[in-house]
Amino acid sequence: MLTMPVTRLQLDECDGTGAFYYLTFKRNPKERYLSKFLDEDGKLSALKMLEALRKIIKEEVKNIKNVEVTVTRKKAGSPAITLLIKKPPAEISVDIILALEVQQSWPPSTKNGLHIEQWLGRKVRKNFRYEKLYLVAKQNKEEKVLRGNTWRLSFSHIEKEIMKNHGSAKTCCESDGAKCCRKDCLKLLKYLLEQLKTKYKKELEKFCSYHVKTAFFHSCVIWPHDKDWQWADLDHCFHQYLGYFLDCLQSSQLPHFFIPQYNLLSLKDKASNDFLSREINYQINNRFPIFQRDN
Repeated sequence: MLTMPVTRLQLDECDGTGAFYYLTFKRNPKERYLSKFLDEDGKLSALKMLEALRKIIKEEVKNIKNVEVTVTRKKAGSPAITLLIKKPPAEISVDIILALEVQQSWPPSTKNGLHIEQWLGRKVRKNFRYEKLYLVAKQNKEEKVLRGNTWRLSFSHIEKEIMKNHGSAKTCCESDGAKCCRKDCLKLLKYLLEQLKTKYKKELEKFCSYHVKTAFFHSCVIWPHDKDWQWADLDHCFHQYLGYFLDCLQSSQLPHFFIPQYNLLSLKDKASNDFLSREINYQINNRFPIFQRDN
């Protein structure tokens, strides 16, 4: 994530989700050089900034001599600029995401999110909420007129910290502590979704790993103790986590972990949700043939 500190910004929510915002400058901004990225309404344009960054990266890539690096085609609505690095025999894909670091407290839409008190503790939650606020250049597809001037809240820095310190006990998965299966459950469901998306590209195009990660965080809240995720119980824990994800698909309800009013599974996409649910149930009922395909 490529971050840019910005002061004196005003956040104006642009829909009812609490996730997407218009950004305007308050009086006398220090970053006057950003004025060229304002649209006709004075809003900071995510699209203009992404296009400028893409142009800079394309020029810089030309100066790389020892490795073949290309900038992939722009994906509509994606906040990422993707680099393809060819280093035989491997090929690496790297996403560069533009983010603004805003000097202010978290907005009201986050007040009832991040319910980790029983899992990681009240003190940890309080400390997280004092962390910096980031917004990424992301188009809000619910807008009637798509102008490319919306920004979405990002909590990837908090998510990384949670993944690093994921146990209710501080020693979970450390050399002197018991090993849990939380991360392994997440890896399994990520892999399952990736393989199904490869097989059914059109039907499952609306799904991404963030759906799986969000369901994982909610599962850790539902089963907050390390004893709920013992390594020896990997099979049981994975099915439990998978069961929660299936419930979300069936109801078309998966609340954002930090912004609970923001539903990541729209009822408009119920057909896709039902399709993925059927495919996962098929895998469960047939002992996950998709895991055995490469063996």
